[in-house]
Amino acid sequence: MDYRRFGLPDFRSIPQRDYLLALLSGALYALSFPRAGLWPLAWIAFIPLFLACRHKDPGRAFRVGFVAGLGGFGALLYWLNIVMTRYGHLPVVISLLLFLLMVAYLALYPAATLYITRWAEIRGVSPLLVFPLAWTSLEYLRSLALTGFPWGTIGYSQYTVIPLIQIADITGVYGPSFLIALANTVLFLALRRGVRGATYRWPVAGATLLILLLAGTLWYGFHRLHQSPDGATLKVALIQGNIPQDVKWDPAFQEATVKIYERLTLQAAAAGPLDLIVWPESAAPFFVQEEPQLSARIGTLAREATCGMIVGSPALERDGDRMRYLNSAFFFTPTGQVGPRSDKIHLVPFGEYVPLARLLPFVHKMVEGIGDFVPGSKFVTFPTGKGDAGVLICYEGIFPELARGYIRQGSRFLVNITNDAWFGRSSAPWQHLSMYAFRAVENRVPVVRAANTGISSLIDSTGRIADTTPLFHEAVLVGEIRLTNLVTFHTLHGELFIHLLSGGFVLLLVAVARRKRDRGQEFTR
Repeated sequence: MDYRRFGLPDFRSIPQRDYLLALLSGALYALSFPRAGLWPLAWIAFIPLFLACRHKDPGRAFRVGFVAGLGGFGALLYWLNIVMTRYGHLPVVISLLLFLLMVAYLALYPAATLYITRWAEIRGVSPLLVFPLAWTSLEYLRSLALTGFPWGTIGYSQYTVIPLIQIADITGVYGPSFLIALANTVLFLALRRGVRGATYRWPVAGATLLILLLAGTLWYGFHRLHQSPDGATLKVALIQGNIPQDVKWDPAFQEATVKIYERLTLQAAAAGPLDLIVWPESAAPFFVQEEPQLSARIGTLAREATCGMIVGSPALERDGDRMRYLNSAFFFTPTGQVGPRSDKIHLVPFGEYVPLARLLPFVHKMVEGIGDFVPGSKFVTFPTGKGDAGVLICYEGIFPELARGYIRQGSRFLVNITNDAWFGRSSAPWQHLSMYAFRAVENRVPVVRAANTGISSLIDSTGRIADTTPLFHEAVLVGEIRLTNLVTFHTLHGELFIHLLSGGFVLLLVAVARRKRDRGQEFTR
């Protein structure tokens, strides 16, 4: 087949060995994330990809990077097929096509990174200067484009390396991402120079910079870890009802669901005085505003436990003859009254609403139950008596700006209520959980997480995941969290670090574009 005749890239022009190296990079990248959790692999994951891109023009480097992206994101996000087939009820063929389309879109980012790196190198600019800036900046772009999808940002792979991730209260997750990209580049260039016996000028300079940055990051991390929280202590109970996704919205199962949560809540209250009880996302399968008898039963539980309760439930608002549905969390006061309501601001495309619904009338959302949701418009905090709580619903917690918004609104800790039953027994629940360690560090606040089928957990202000529940079990998790009185750089200034990094990247591109092409450059300079 003549690919050029149809304006398509000729993938056959690249040796199979290079594609295998690209797939190896993708595998190392995916394995560095949960559930495999082999986090050291992230620090060498790009080396096979760099080797595959040697001597190639930018177009061929783009293709190699695209294959690496297909392999990496394909292995990382395989669970999307579980969501689409089991719960979205899509045919397997359609699910695979949509999955490949999603993965192909995500693969464009590493492909573009390799294109830019080779393009700059041909003009005499070292990958040490280009690749870390390009990789991190395009990760950030991916978190914004098309409503944003920061899942798989490589810094998240380090969530268990507690001293390293403390820098996130300044840089967010992009600090670790930048260090990983820089380390991969330094190691590859050092290896190539060592084999060829050439000058060590750039590798030595890069290695020196890397060592200084790592040393500074770890010093800062241990310094932060030695600072003890000095705020109030709250005793929290997380209720994991383990309601199967396929019966969650079945009216015939409504009473059974309420009884399960009543029983588990009374069990938690028996453990002693509590400051807060948390039910997961959509734990109450009814409209709190429209079902006074069922709502009163939740109020009775709050009154008997003498503490506030956060309960996930859909909400509705009437706009004339039109009904607006929201994915919400309700606060029940210790006296049993329904208090403020917090609505989910960042909805899941095709999960909670259909983008461009008028143009795609044949596409339906995958969430079973009520109609399309509309987003909330403001940050609402819940008073617990010892500190306000900000509630992140479902995957809202993967967006740092939402967590920061609640903290700036006065929250002293974060609550995540979620329903990860969609993911089945895949690695996705662990991947989802890992990102909340960064939300805790970025704002120096504890995070409590109640999940319908797990993983429910308590995360302290250093990002340590202290306690967790097993998947697909009824569970009650009771523990203490300690608040802090720190206000972090990240809380005050947001993603200033990555904004500066991305600004530097753009300036670098302008400077490179003005340089003359040097065909003698290869991926070892």
